[in-house]
Amino acid sequence: MSTHAHDRYGSDVLATDWRAPRRGRAVERPVELGMVVEEVTTDWCGEVVAVDSDLRTVTLEDRRGKRRSFPLGPGFLLEGRPTILTRPVSTLTAPRPPTRTASGSVAVPDAHARVARASRIFVEGRHDAELIEKVWGDDLRIEGVVVELLGGADDLVGALTEFGPAPGRRVGVLLDHLVEGSKETRIAAAVTTSSYAAHVRVVGHPFVDIWQAVRPERLGLAVWPSVPRTEDWKKGICRHLGWPHEEQADLARAWQHILSRVGSWHDLEPALLGRVEELIDFVTTT
Repeated sequence: MSTHAHDRYGSDVLATDWRAPRRGRAVERPVELGMVVEEVTTDWCGEVVAVDSDLRTVTLEDRRGKRRSFPLGPGFLLEGRPTILTRPVSTLTAPRPPTRTASGSVAVPDAHARVARASRIFVEGRHDAELIEKVWGDDLRIEGVVVELLGGADDLVGALTEFGPAPGRRVGVLLDHLVEGSKETRIAAAVTTSSYAAHVRVVGHPFVDIWQAVRPERLGLAVWPSVPRTEDWKKGICRHLGWPHEEQADLARAWQHILSRVGSWHDLEPALLGRVEELIDFVTTT
């Protein structure tokens, strides 16, 4: 019989490694921030945003901004290939500077703060300012934008009159609870009829307080608790969550805990993100 005859039964299955998985064998790969992987048992796909070497866990954030942690080891797909994620490789070289700021802007290594512009951003209170500093601080320093506290929205018109907005001296204002029928909406409307209206932009978010601009899941919540109008909102939130709330120092500690859960723009609600970016653009446009 000819050795070149057609083999209708196909090739010998034992001639190859028949035990090899269809996707190939898993390979070890040190986990890196920014790596996009899929966890095979849950089909959870996301970017690596945190690694805890002590607990040997990796945290993935999906495209909706939701996060979930998994044990390091086997069970991941990287570019469709089975991968065993191992601890990050420690080196003696200096870490590379981040390519993005907390706000998502392109980072400028070794950038010096710009001399402050005449234009300003006004916010209602200290918590607003601290949150903006944590996420947009790098951007504001590069742009030379100073954030000032109003101490509440009630005297916004007076504060603007004293500041004297003008060409090259713009003011962007961020208000809480800027929704139809609210006190803040009436205050904003009064600004639009002023002589300096062209040099002022008032925007706001729908939240009762800036606390709500932090995504509730960052605190292990499905939603922020509902607080009756008859109760102080911040105290009501602390009461619902079982936190001390009788003293002002209790509220300050509660805010610091909330703020500690914010690392970047991923941790904030879109309703705030767009408004802050709008104000920065407004006060930096000549």
